[in-house]
Amino acid sequence: MQKNKHRLEHRILLWLQEHFRRRWLNVPMQLVTFLGNGGILWIITCLVLLWFPSKRQASLSALLALLLSVLINNGILKNAVGRDRPFVHVAGLKLLIQKPRDFSFPSGHTSSSFAVASVFLVMLPGWIGALSLFMACLIAFSRLYLGAHYPSDVLCGAILGILFGIAAMWGIAHLLQCSWMPEEIVAWVSPLKDALGS
Repeated sequence: MQKNKHRLEHRILLWLQEHFRRRWLNVPMQLVTFLGNGGILWIITCLVLLWFPSKRQASLSALLALLLSVLINNGILKNAVGRDRPFVHVAGLKLLIQKPRDFSFPSGHTSSSFAVASVFLVMLPGWIGALSLFMACLIAFSRLYLGAHYPSDVLCGAILGILFGIAAMWGIAHLLQCSWMPEEIVAWVSPLKDALGS
């Protein structure tokens, strides 16, 4: 069963390489995956959104989701599972980026992207949420396109990212309701809620 799953994933990656890869698309896909390196795209986006009072709670929730993704995926799961990257075992698969030094499962790029996108999709509906989801999907696809991950790495990364997003939204919302939380912080993070409460 496990061998059949691995063979299927190998075939999917080789099929993508044969049918989707184009010379003119390689550099754009490398750029897309670069935006996911270290969550750089999402960190910058969250920092920009902090300037807008109505979006601060969403921004802080997204940053917490991103932190959870990095700590749990990169700090724990990758090393615990210890799965080699696909280019190590898939004969004929060409890696189009510099060889990653860490393990493959789950995809950190995908998890971080979906962690932030899930928060924005819920808390900032409209073009910000939709664009974030589109970018998360694009970054996830780039990991397959470039040969950096197995499909199951990306799928599980997306699922974990959504769970981190849910946990972060719940965590920030409950922190703001704690009696020991200074009113100044609550007012800064969620000014609209504070105004309605007063």
